[in-house]
Amino acid sequence: MDKRIAVLYGGFSSEREVSLKTGKAVYDALLALGYEAYLIDVDRKVYEKIREVKPDYCFIALHGKYGEDGTIQGLLEIMGIPYSGADHISSVIAYDKHYSKLLAEKFGILTPEYYLPDDEDDVRFTPCVIKPAREGSSIGVSIINEKSNFADGYKLAKKYDSKILVERFIKGKELTVGIVNGEVLPVIWIKPKKGVYDYESKYTKGLTEYLFETGLSKEEEDRLKEIALNFSKKIGCSGLCRIDFIFDGKDFYMLEINTIPGLTETSLLPKAAAKAGYSFNKLIDLIIGEFK
Repeated sequence: MDKRIAVLYGGFSSEREVSLKTGKAVYDALLALGYEAYLIDVDRKVYEKIREVKPDYCFIALHGKYGEDGTIQGLLEIMGIPYSGADHISSVIAYDKHYSKLLAEKFGILTPEYYLPDDEDDVRFTPCVIKPAREGSSIGVSIINEKSNFADGYKLAKKYDSKILVERFIKGKELTVGIVNGEVLPVIWIKPKKGVYDYESKYTKGLTEYLFETGLSKEEEDRLKEIALNFSKKIGCSGLCRIDFIFDGKDFYMLEINTIPGLTETSLLPKAAAKAGYSFNKLIDLIIGEFK
């Protein structure tokens, strides 16, 4: 193919290592698909690097800050280069867990009770989950069962973001729904062996079970898929996203939306795509489908 595609990966967020794996996997797939592909490790000179390559299209494989937060999307829009995933406004909203929860409430989608704490002593309920409002891969996240542990969780989250979100802990099944070009992929039940789906559980083989036998009835699964697709459309991310929920046995609560899901060997979107009958290369082809 005569299309030049630049894969933007790496970067300098706390999720750099995951991004390097995602980018390399995407790059290999593009070569296998016959594209003229280039890898660009994003740094402060990314503008010059992109101008040198002169791509027809950019595949954004960046996770975290400057990748998922609308920054690189805004730059590419200024440069007039089409790219994968949501536009910069939708990316800004989705990346900030507080903003995405506000929109979820506006659209009538359940999300766990939450607040933005004033300081490390602002404990309003337990058990709770403390997390950076603008971070991914479960980095800086703590589950707090006792008030005495709140300050430590707050300080950890504060290392990664100035904006901290506290959610009421809801016990239940963690479910995730991937969406590509408006197609809802099979639902996955995330079942970490140590009980908490943290960074280690996400990226270490064997520490988490990913089950397609979710235990949901067909009616429940259809309802979840409808909620996910509806929210992705309203927030502007139905081209590519993955939305995480917690199910307490009765209701589905939206936890967060990821506009650049991981594309590593342990990542959820490729697993769901494979279950739907799409190889990894076909998944990448679907993601860039609009560009073709």
